Formats: sequence, structure tokens, C-alpha cells
Amino acid sequence: MHLLTNDLDAMRERFTRRAFLRRGGTGLGALALAALADPRRLLAADDRWRGVFPTLHFPQRAKRIIHLYQAGGPSHLELFDNKPRLGQMDGQPMPESFTKGQPIAQLQGKALRCFGPQHSFQRWGRSGQEISTLLPHIGSIADEICIVRSLQTEQINHDPAHTFMNTGTQISGRPSAGSWIWYGIGADAEDLPGFVVLTSHGRGGQMQPIAARQWHSGFLPSRFQGVHFRSKGDAVLYLRDPDGVTRPQQRDVIDAVAALTKTQPDWVDDPEVSARLSQYEMAFRMQTAVPALTDFADEPRHVLESYGVLGMDGSFGANCLLARRLAERGVRFIQLYHRDWDNHSRLKADIAIKAKEVDQASAALVKDLKQRGMLEDTLVIWGGEFGRTPMAQGDGRDHHIKGFSIWLAGAGIRGGITHGATDELGYMAVEDVVSVHDLHATMLYLLGLDHTRLTFKLAGRDFRLTEAPACWARRKRRGRTPLPRTKPPRRGTGGPSAGCRPTSPRST
Repeated sequence: MHLLTNDLDAMRERFTRRAFLRRGGTGLGALALAALADPRRLLAADDRWRGVFPTLHFPQRAKRIIHLYQAGGPSHLELFDNKPRLGQMDGQPMPESFTKGQPIAQLQGKALRCFGPQHSFQRWGRSGQEISTLLPHIGSIADEICIVRSLQTEQINHDPAHTFMNTGTQISGRPSAGSWIWYGIGADAEDLPGFVVLTSHGRGGQMQPIAARQWHSGFLPSRFQGVHFRSKGDAVLYLRDPDGVTRPQQRDVIDAVAALTKTQPDWVDDPEVSARLSQYEMAFRMQTAVPALTDFADEPRHVLESYGVLGMDGSFGANCLLARRLAERGVRFIQLYHRDWDNHSRLKADIAIKAKEVDQASAALVKDLKQRGMLEDTLVIWGGEFGRTPMAQGDGRDHHIKGFSIWLAGAGIRGGITHGATDELGYMAVEDVVSVHDLHATMLYLLGLDHTRLTFKLAGRDFRLTEAPACWARRKRRGRTPLPRTKPPRRGTGGPSAGCRPTSPRST
């Protein structure tokens, strides 16, 4: 009886208001301490990945990236880099001083002759940037974009060039930029992946095969792999409930798998098991989110008309509108491949077709983001894996890696300026040269990440997106730095952040 009385007294003490407040205060104190150590721990209790860094390294200018990837190598000489001198030399032998000792793709051993620009240029906007007459809609946003005319890459054939542009190396199996970014800072989407890929194609040019390894997570956990959304029909295959299976039944299966996983001993720590379970959860949530995402019925008519689409028709325009909707829902990295810019022949006619397919929607995306107040924290990138030669390949151009153009907009990028330059024939980048690693480092910098600290240890060493020791050594010897800086650098000191640096009170 004495023992029973003691137990009752202890129970009363445990459930008194004073005891509740005392214990509750202790719990709140623990929560406050956890918040100071890692504020992200107080976010909603779900399985969303919050990134490996509790705090970012730099002020974050970009919350998301939309990469409008023009696969196949759009010709800078017909689109963004006007070369009157090349036109004057049309049909004449290409000076050997430009090409001697330089890598050439399909023109090896052939007579090299100059091939003048096949379309005219004009100046656009208050900034007067020179852009092809093939791109009147992009011309209309000339004051919003920074054209980089001095990009170089290291791979001259399509597949390794895609791999290099996406992963920073020609070695297949490394993580893509989108996977690195999702791993580094997580994503805000609750019911969608942090990295989504869309593909489209049209007429003209040769179709580019785009392998899934271009958005693979490599040696990062597989949960960070990009998810390919189809832009026509079901966006994700096999996402609908199978016949005879209800949503509660699917929920029970996922919960059962999670419960079985938790019964494993602590020393059985396989990250792929956790990754697979998180993908089950993501797929379950996407069953509701994706149909609403891909239904354009709630888009005003004028928005659809601005993109030049009626619905999910598989076009580049539909993908651009879908990209904006993904960005609104918290997806961190959105990559759109338009797949047939490979103009080895019929350049004049085919590039006009390609330009018309992407011009309106590319500009509409930038304008739409700006109108919604999203452009200020969205980085938009437009470009391919390389450019095209100033030399003729019949009535087309060959692959070219020594100087080509891309453009960037948003996230504090200074619009209305041109960064870098190629020589008078458009062959070699000669001013403010930008490497693919510079581009990646700048992307990470705008997202708030120091590219030297975003690493993953494998086989006893740290890997990173911008890893290229020989490249860094060469650039350091030339007195240039590939690193974006926390303070806006002086113009001409290297990297896109020099000419396309984020605006600030000192630089606007």
C-alpha cells in the first residue's frame, strides 16, 4: 500500500501545472539552443533535404536557376557575336595564324575557308547590345541580359561537351551541377524534386541524343538525381495509381517499408536505403502535385499567348512556362534542353527555324519572372555546349570551343552589358575569357555557396563541381583568378562576375 501511495504521489507531481511548465520550459530551451546551432532544424518535420550548410557562405542573390540549354551548339556568329570582318573575308582561306595547332572536329585535313555571317544584326534597347535580327523577342529584353561572348570549353564533340558543361569534367559518372546545388542548399519544394529536367525538339538541325547521365547524381546519394519530366502526356511515367490500388494502400506500403527500415541496427547505415525511401515519399506526394503543375487551365490567356502556347504540347515554349511554374513551387534547378542546334549544313535556313522556336518563349520567361517579382532571385542562363566555327563546312559550320556566346539574366546580374570578346573573325576568345568552371563558380556564388567548400569525400579525397587542377594552375600562372569574389571585382579581372557581376549600391 505504501508503494502504491508513492506511485500515485509521483504521478500527481508529474502531471501538475507547475511540473508541466517546468518541463515545457526545459524543452523550449532545448529547441532554442537547437535553433541557434542549426535554424533549419525548426522547419517542418518532413524528409526534405535542407542542404549540407546550415548557413550560406555569401549573401544569396539567386534562390533558383533556370538553364535554357540549347543542345547542339548554336552559332554565336549568327546570334550574338557580329563579325563584319568575317563577312568581308567570306570564301577566302582562313588565316593559318588563327587555326594552327588548334583542335578541329570534322574539318580536320580539309581546306579551311571563311564563312561570313548568314544573318544580320542590329542594336536593341537603351543599351544598344548587338543581337541578331533572328531574335527580336530576345532583342526586346536586351537591357535585362548580360551577353558573355568569351566562353570557352574543353571538349569538341557533343557528348563529352555536354558532360563537361553539366559536370565540370569529361569523365562520365560525376554529379551534375543541378545535383551539386540540390545537395548543397536543398530545395524549397515540398512535393516536387529539387532538380527537374525538361526536353524538347523542333525542326531543322540534327537531333541531339541527350543521355540521362547529364542530370545524374554521380557519387552523391541518388536522391539528388534530376527527374526528367515529359512535356507532353504524363509528365512522369507510372506516377498514377495502378488499377485496383488506392492511395491509402500506397501510404500503408510506404509506412511499412519505413518501419522495417527503422528496425535495422544503427550500424547498418546504407545511405541508398534512406535515399530510396525518400524517393518513395517524394513519388507519393508528386501524385497530387504533378497533375496540378502541368494543368495550364489557371494561366491567363495573355500569359499563354506571350509564351506562344495553348497547353502542354511538348514545345520549348510549353517547357518555359512549366519552368516558371516549377520555380514558383520551390524547385531549385530547372534545366530545359532544346535538342537540335547542330547545324553542319543548311545553316542559314535551319538556324532561322531554331531561333523562331525558342526566341519568343525565352524572352517571355524573363518578362514573366520580372512581372511576378521573381527575376531578382532567379538566375536564367541561355546557351549550348559550344559554338560554331568561322570556317565553312559546306553550307554549315563545324563544332567550335575556343570562343562562343551565352547570356544570363536575373539574380542581380547586370543587364544591358556585354562581357568579353572574341577576335575579329570570332575564332578565339581574347578578352575576359570565361571557362565553364568560371560559369559554375559564379552560379554557386550567386546561390550563396563558395565553390571550393561544396565538396564530397570519396575514396579518401574531396571532389567538387569546379575541380580541374591543371586548369586552375594555368589560369593562376596567367595572373587571372577563376574565383568569384564576395566584393564586386574590377572589370577585366576574370570570371562572369567581373562583367556580369551582381548589382550593388557601388556597381549599379
